[in-house]
Amino acid sequence: MKLAILSRSLRAYSTQRLRTAALDRGHQVKVLDTLRFGIDLTGEEPDLSFRGRQLSSYDAILPRIGASVTYFGTAVVRQFEQMDVYTPNTANGIMNSRDKLRATQILSRHAIAMPATAFVRNRDDVRSAISMVGGAPVVIKLLEGTQGIGVILAPTAKVAEAIIETLHGTNQQVLIQHFVKESRGKDIRALVVGDRVVAAMRRRAQGDEFRSNVHRGGSVEGVELDPAYAEVAVRAAHIMGLRVAGVDMLEGDEGPLVMEVNSSPGLQGIEAATKLDVAGAIVDYIADQVGFPDIDVRQRLAVSTGYGVAEIAVMSGSDMIGKTLAESGLRENDIQVLTLHRGTRVVPNPLPGKELEDGDRLLCFGRLENMRSLIPARSRRPRRVRRLPKNPILEHESAS
Repeated sequence: MKLAILSRSLRAYSTQRLRTAALDRGHQVKVLDTLRFGIDLTGEEPDLSFRGRQLSSYDAILPRIGASVTYFGTAVVRQFEQMDVYTPNTANGIMNSRDKLRATQILSRHAIAMPATAFVRNRDDVRSAISMVGGAPVVIKLLEGTQGIGVILAPTAKVAEAIIETLHGTNQQVLIQHFVKESRGKDIRALVVGDRVVAAMRRRAQGDEFRSNVHRGGSVEGVELDPAYAEVAVRAAHIMGLRVAGVDMLEGDEGPLVMEVNSSPGLQGIEAATKLDVAGAIVDYIADQVGFPDIDVRQRLAVSTGYGVAEIAVMSGSDMIGKTLAESGLRENDIQVLTLHRGTRVVPNPLPGKELEDGDRLLCFGRLENMRSLIPARSRRPRRVRRLPKNPILEHESAS
């Protein structure tokens, strides 16, 4: 395998460990500075240059995109994807994980347990947001902070309001989050590679510090992860679009609470704590998957005129409830079921004998006209643009 590690830090521990692990396994590997790429959009096929010359071909890349170069770095990763080069972490996955608000929105859609979180911009809404997450104390987080930077514990609502007002005054966007007292200054970092957690450690804050990050002086110890925690970590990484990720979880009274999913997790702390070859596990996974580059399925399948991808919900009262896929009539209507989502479970390529239940969601590919009749009715014909009314602006009324 010919592997490119995209990193601006050649001498960083994580970069060196990944490079060494690849060389030890007989792979060709280069560490390429992310900012030295040029995206070539002039030819018939997508291409890249590096240091002003056409880039040679690679089988796979491993992005280590720093927060300061997220926009350009993800553009480079996206170009590799267009060139059908395998990457365990897609450009969309990296972007999803880099923005704390976006990550929280995505994970909450898939019933991943997290500390209660609110996001507001108007100062008049801050106090109600604090109440919304359970009241003070609250944790205030900058949307793009890393390594514990930009994470503040506000002991009272008044202090929280003052901090948020100050940050808003400098055009900083912040999340307001419930403080999970039972975590007692510790959390779990699970290193997800593919479909499993390959290593896990518990991080503990020092003294009165509530942030357990190693960069904040926290201590670490290897742990055998409870299966419930491992399952949540893998699901969270996959939902974000990542196959190599560090998933940070708090140990709540009712189970794991996901705090963050990191697309470029550091390896030094977890390898020291667990004595496991995490870098080797990452390289082995990439070597196994190199023939399966990430494909934008919706984009590829929608190329066929009149065909596309849609999600069909089996709603209460549907005549499909209790029927098997074979009996549902979907196949006869030129609709192929790709996956069946049932709660938090996903059944890929479900068999014809699979019986449908209330609440199932079917990801389907097929003729759009036939699928449209199975989706809640909307107006099919664009409404005509009406003439502007005589009084185009109503008198102002205060919002309730």
